[in-house]
Amino acid sequence: MPMTESPDCDLIFYTNPMSRARIVRWMLEETGATYRQEIMEYNTTMKSEAYLAINPMGKVPAIVHKGQVVTECAAICAYLADAFPEAGLAPEPSGRAAYYRWLFFTAGPLESAVIDRVLGVKVADEQQRMVGYGNYEQAVDTLAGAVAASPYIAGDRFTAADVYVGSQIMWGMQFGSLPKRAEFEAYGARLSERPALKAAMAIDDELGQPA
Repeated sequence: MPMTESPDCDLIFYTNPMSRARIVRWMLEETGATYRQEIMEYNTTMKSEAYLAINPMGKVPAIVHKGQVVTECAAICAYLADAFPEAGLAPEPSGRAAYYRWLFFTAGPLESAVIDRVLGVKVADEQQRMVGYGNYEQAVDTLAGAVAASPYIAGDRFTAADVYVGSQIMWGMQFGSLPKRAEFEAYGARLSERPALKAAMAIDDELGQPA
């Protein structure tokens, strides 16, 4: 486990085990980087003046790496892949079309479609061109087609995009916000065998246990 308690660590991870920060924990474990965690609590330390100076939204996750602040899970995954190239989690720049496409499709249109559906937001047919996802079914079909096209979302090898896309798909199936389609289940089964994912889940599951 690459964490450290050293105050001099140049990579700080702000998290809560019951949040989307689990995505970033997985990504950190994939990089093998040494990092220091700061556990933030809802409505208290997340809203503190010190943390709002890092993320004015008062949400986790966030990282500070060598003085640089990055928030938003997809952005953190992409940043860490570039910051730790030895982990091989990003394609060469000339081969990043699918990598960027599906990373940001999932962070943008797909997540918006899912959240609107969960919240009961109804988009009329004539309004669909106003929203990036068109409609929920179209967004899900599009992602399913991308997942089925290759072993991993950007091709034949695992990348940081799989950390984000895979997390959204696996959580979506677990909580019922995405259907348990064969494409999603096969993809999730491949990712669930990643040692880094297992390590990350063990850390956060332990942190999430009542004291």
